[in-house]
Amino acid sequence: MKIAILGATGTAGRATTRAAHEAGHEVIALSRATGIDLHTGEGLVDALRGADAVIDTSNPFPTDAGTSLMETFHDATTRVVEACLQAGVARLVHLSICNIDDEAFDQFDYYLAKRAQEHVLASVEGLQCVVVRSAQWMEFALNPGAVTQDEEQVRVEDWLIQPIAVDEVAHVLVEAAAGPARNRQIAGPEQVRLPDLARALLAATGDQRPVLAVQPSLPALAQGVLLAPREAELLGPDVASWANSQTPAV
Repeated sequence: MKIAILGATGTAGRATTRAAHEAGHEVIALSRATGIDLHTGEGLVDALRGADAVIDTSNPFPTDAGTSLMETFHDATTRVVEACLQAGVARLVHLSICNIDDEAFDQFDYYLAKRAQEHVLASVEGLQCVVVRSAQWMEFALNPGAVTQDEEQVRVEDWLIQPIAVDEVAHVLVEAAAGPARNRQIAGPEQVRLPDLARALLAATGDQRPVLAVQPSLPALAQGVLLAPREAELLGPDVASWANSQTPAV
């Protein structure tokens, strides 16, 4: 089948593009680099024509400081839905995040924005919408959203997470596009504190900088709000196996 992937140059998008090719699908890789701008929707309908399914891995952050993140994400998802309907796409697969409905995130802009996207999808008619909620990725180990680093040390917010490798996320997204239309929640098999995940990655790649755990800006992040929900599928490698599969170039 033909699958269009939005955000194809991002971490999840690259992995999903690779997984779709490996599964034998024809892939339309879409991103700003290919002239697709979700803030306007220009060219999106034409780009999606002929696609059987769309996988949305995009993160359409605002380009205007006066526009809210929630409004931007909501409007981008609305444009994607409208484009899918106009282009005759049968199914839209949307990548989201586990536990975004938890009240701990009621003041957390990014999670509010992800909620807004799911609200758009919940009211769609004439298009199969599948939501895949993922726990944090192993690749988040050194993400600047929770990590600051210099030549001397790495400071990591003390989150308690249950990370999943992004390659596993990609395989599930492709399955969701080509298989049964059902929402899924996915996480990794092992709970770990983010500083320990960072230490495992640094050790495996020969980086000897010490890791300093620091308090997170949102206390709930240290208390388990990011762990896999009860109904989640636990997939992929544990922390040690994933870290040991990385190369020093990571």
